Amino acid sequence: MNVFKDFEAKIKAALEELTAAGELPAGLDLTRVTVEPPRDPSHGDVSTNAAMVLAKPAGKPPRAIAESLVARLKTLAEVTEASVAGPGFVNLRIESAWWRKRLSDVLITGTTYGAGTSGNGRKVNVEYVSANPTGPLHAAHARGAVVGDALAALLEKAGYDVTREYYINDAGAQVDVLARSAYLRYREAVTGQDAEIPAGLYPGEYLKDVGQALAERNGNKWLDAPEEQWLPAIRAFAIDMIMGWIKQDLADMNIHHDVFTSERELVESGAVDTALQTLEDQELIYVGVLEPPKGKKPEDWEPRPQTLFKASEFGDDVDRPLKKSDGSWTYFANDIAYHYDKFRRGTPTMIDVWGADHGGYIKRMEAAVKAVTAGKGALDVKICQLVHLLENGQPVKMSKRAGTFVTLRDVMESVGRDVVRFIMLTRRNDQTLEFDYAKVTEQSKDNPVFYVQYAHARCRSVLRHAEEAHADWDLSGPGLATADLDRLDAEEEVAIVKLMLSWPRLVESAAEAHEPHRVAFYLYDLASSFHALWNRGRDDATLRFLIEGDEELTRARLALVKAVSLVVASGLQIMGVEPVEEMR
Repeated sequence: MNVFKDFEAKIKAALEELTAAGELPAGLDLTRVTVEPPRDPSHGDVSTNAAMVLAKPAGKPPRAIAESLVARLKTLAEVTEASVAGPGFVNLRIESAWWRKRLSDVLITGTTYGAGTSGNGRKVNVEYVSANPTGPLHAAHARGAVVGDALAALLEKAGYDVTREYYINDAGAQVDVLARSAYLRYREAVTGQDAEIPAGLYPGEYLKDVGQALAERNGNKWLDAPEEQWLPAIRAFAIDMIMGWIKQDLADMNIHHDVFTSERELVESGAVDTALQTLEDQELIYVGVLEPPKGKKPEDWEPRPQTLFKASEFGDDVDRPLKKSDGSWTYFANDIAYHYDKFRRGTPTMIDVWGADHGGYIKRMEAAVKAVTAGKGALDVKICQLVHLLENGQPVKMSKRAGTFVTLRDVMESVGRDVVRFIMLTRRNDQTLEFDYAKVTEQSKDNPVFYVQYAHARCRSVLRHAEEAHADWDLSGPGLATADLDRLDAEEEVAIVKLMLSWPRLVESAAEAHEPHRVAFYLYDLASSFHALWNRGRDDATLRFLIEGDEELTRARLALVKAVSLVVASGLQIMGVEPVEEMR
């Protein structure tokens, strides 16, 4: 279904013919040959770099190879023009009839159009959200959740075998702080006296629910007990309760994980020792004293002998500590074990979606994964920059219940799940995002959620009117695929067909680059082209979709409209957004 893959096969076949004719040497590596749309549409429909990447190994000037390739490609029936541009690009222009004929691919395949096999069933682990279980999810978590979930869906669409994972950070000091905070709320619930929350503990009112639940379950059991007795039990109870909230928020966002991995269980199982023994066996762990860094000292630097990992041998700036001064493992050591565990479960390709404050942690984790997997594993970290919540340009006030932030549920209840999901993908993950409640719900071209959904709703409206006027017509995708698609001869119509037929390539390239925001960009472009055609029809009656007295032209244009609705729905499916039937 990927038309550019079709032309790649034809171009490589032409290169093989040149080899057989003695114009190119045998044994050339064609893996670097790319076939894609030209950056400038005026140059044609298909472009290849074949001549430039083969020039050096072939020992020939790129333009000479390009000229020979053009001579072969001109013989293809669907090619109306083949030319050489710049240092040796080969550009092809394809006849409109060929594009129109391929529109039936969309109509017959339906919303699964765009699904590919480039992933070839390769296993990928996408870990996302992984918020500390110390409170409800906030707006910034929403971005990582949506990016991770959409990326997983994109990879599945491209043919990868994806595992969605959530890492529960329940072994660090922050969960002990949670337990102490929850204990104060428990005392409050039992005694009826308002608790004073000291600095350093969590002040959010959400912990009142945890305290009340503890009181209902345990009565005054822990009221006068020493901390060492109540802390483990209250910690486990609070984590379980908050993880329940988190899972419910994610479910309401239509986000689901296949695996939830507990850091505490990983540590207690001996997984850290196992992973670090792997590094020890490679002589990558030693005891030494780190040099004081230039400039600001990192939190993990101490002027004492430490157990260190030779991270600098794998691209990191310095070697990294594995043990704290009290002899316990560092968070980094636990993270090494966690990624080694993912690798041992059979997913050598790992993608982690992290928050903006973790950028400085990337190099050491990439180094650790490279080392602990002996180079067989690969880690790609996607950093999600901050989300600025606004109301008509003004910062949104913090949630009283959360204490210090606006919860994800607050945002969902204000604008709806689909709006949140779509807007979170309208910028690259590494760019700051402004989320203005007023702008994301306004009905205008400047609101991409509305603009794309309106395109789908308009398509459905046209098809409903057609059903009323022609009750005996088969307006299903396969039914409309039998229309005379050559009647779609307007320049704007052919342009939309070409754009839709580029969807499978977009899926493949976005999946390969791990960039789900490309889907949102593509859908906006498709919606824009469709709205422009719709508006032309208002000014020029001959461009309307339903033409009285010309049933064949009407069926052909209905095929175009149906295809647009299918491709938009296919893209929204990746984004986890429900396409609307009509705008309200």
